[in-house]
Amino acid sequence: MSRPREPDLPEPPADDIVEVERSFDLDLRDQSSGTSPASLKRGVEVIRAHWEHAPKGPGVYRMIGADGEVLYVGKAKSVRKRIASYTRGAGHTNRIARMIGLTASMVFVSTETETEALLLETNFIKQMKPRFNVLMRDDKSFPYILLTGDHAAPMLTKHRGARSRKGDYFGPFANAGAVNRTLNALERAFLLRSCPDSYFANRTRPCLKFQIKRCAGPCTGEIPAADYAALVGEARDFLSGRSRAVREQLATDMTRAADSLEFETAARLRDRIAALSAIQGAQGINPRHVEEADVFAVVEEAGQFCVEAFFFRAYQNWGNAAYYPRADRGLPLAEVLDAFLAQFYSDKPSPRLVLLSHEIEDAGLLAEALTLRAGHKVEIAAPQRGEKRDLVQHAEQNAREALSRKLADAAAQEKLLAALAQAFGLEAPPRRVEVYDNSHIMGANAVGAMIVAGAQGFMKQHYRTWNIRSEALTPGDDYGMMREVLTRRFARLIREEGENAGPPTLAAGEFPSKPDLVIIDGGRGQFDAARAVMAELGLTGVALASIAKGVDRDAGRETFFLAGREPFRLPPRDPALYFAQRLRDEAHRFAIGAHRARRKKDFVKSPLDEIAGVGPARKRALLHAFGTARAISRAALSDLEATPGVNKATAKLVYDHFNEGRG
Repeated sequence: MSRPREPDLPEPPADDIVEVERSFDLDLRDQSSGTSPASLKRGVEVIRAHWEHAPKGPGVYRMIGADGEVLYVGKAKSVRKRIASYTRGAGHTNRIARMIGLTASMVFVSTETETEALLLETNFIKQMKPRFNVLMRDDKSFPYILLTGDHAAPMLTKHRGARSRKGDYFGPFANAGAVNRTLNALERAFLLRSCPDSYFANRTRPCLKFQIKRCAGPCTGEIPAADYAALVGEARDFLSGRSRAVREQLATDMTRAADSLEFETAARLRDRIAALSAIQGAQGINPRHVEEADVFAVVEEAGQFCVEAFFFRAYQNWGNAAYYPRADRGLPLAEVLDAFLAQFYSDKPSPRLVLLSHEIEDAGLLAEALTLRAGHKVEIAAPQRGEKRDLVQHAEQNAREALSRKLADAAAQEKLLAALAQAFGLEAPPRRVEVYDNSHIMGANAVGAMIVAGAQGFMKQHYRTWNIRSEALTPGDDYGMMREVLTRRFARLIREEGENAGPPTLAAGEFPSKPDLVIIDGGRGQFDAARAVMAELGLTGVALASIAKGVDRDAGRETFFLAGREPFRLPPRDPALYFAQRLRDEAHRFAIGAHRARRKKDFVKSPLDEIAGVGPARKRALLHAFGTARAISRAALSDLEATPGVNKATAKLVYDHFNEGRG
């Protein structure tokens, strides 16, 4: 899988390697401590001591640093033989030498088979994120189209997560946008409902979608049940790959209706055929002989990797996605792809065919593991000719273009960070910028928000929100809110990583946890409050700035506050000013969104939510019986006990909650 391998050619001098890595700003942290002869010798002695107790059969091993950090997770058919390869004092690649030099202990787990070792290794890598392994950084689940099977009138809907609901699932789709576009066209083509069951059950007349010919109206009997079932069957056939047969049948029906002078029926069928054509046209390249496959291609440029994935189901292209795994620049492309695939399929269903741009060493082992998990045979291949090779080359071209765009965006972002550093008088461009803002209405539903930016742009996976909870604050006290947010953020950072959190150099692709620059949305008051918090916590090494809106809130006339400097403005067309405005606006957008979400939650809050021991089912039963929470609060105990689905103990809880303190 992602285990270290020795090169066929000798390594270049260590000084040259360090210089190349610096040129791309991808230095590995603690690099010097991992390559010195003394540390290498010490690491070899540690590994040799553990080698004596290593299992002879298949298993997983972990190399652990002095601070308890898991450096590397690997698997082997014979763990003892694999460990022996690390005990040589010379001949290692620079990456492996660093890893050995940092090793302070090892942990082994034996397995029955190598396949089990592969699955266990993948789980450990995803949980522990070792710095010397290839890491998949985007691990979101894929959306599916669900044709429900637990209702007399099935509906089409988007689904993400566990596939626990009864019905037919079609996918995966690369992103929610691809699902939404397909669903919109399917509604026009098959007129299936998309409303939830509760909405369906309470309709007394057709909704707007029936009027605009996006639904057949099964909720009010506008279409007979048998005819609606026929539409469901057509949709299932189309999504299952029998699209040609569906279109031919619709064309035949359209011709028959036109010959019978039923022009309105013929026009509706024509529109349905056009909607089906729109689906297939929007899907771009569609294979003619590949019914079901995932296609992966990996490329490398400037020390960064990109894996492009295409998903083909039912002879249709259901979208593509680009991934940027974190990996050492010296790894071969095949090894990066090998490690990526095991992590990719650890929580996703696999198709019957997986096509790759490079042959991987563990293809047979991975195919066996995926076959056991999927319950059907999975084939993994790197095609050399024909239509399958064309699909791989198409994915490879998209991977190159995606990586080029990412590198270009990163270069532009680095220029903006450098401009911001110059404007604020920083010694070096910040690697992590945190921007803070608060949002509330007269102190109600107060929320603090933090957005994060770096060389890769906005790092949304690091965004955070805090519900302002201090009872000592005066409603609307912006300074107090800012103090609370910053105290909670940096007190936790210090607890977890110490006052000097954040290593001076980072592993390839790693993002620091401690900011180099903190920007506050506000004026002098917010700036002084933030500076007092940092001084109280003893936080050092973090630059602090504040951005205040200009006169009449005009963009371009913002005032900046920094320690040791008089308030100042930036020139109207300065790139640093535009960048600071973007950061401020993003923090403002995120804070307002969090505040609105909390306010909306309060709007729909029910007094029943405050009663411990009353779950969703009994709440629904009470509301169904009495209509409103106010009616429940006025109900007699005997009426509550008579409610279907509510036992006497629950009725007593509800009655006591609403009648406590009444004479």
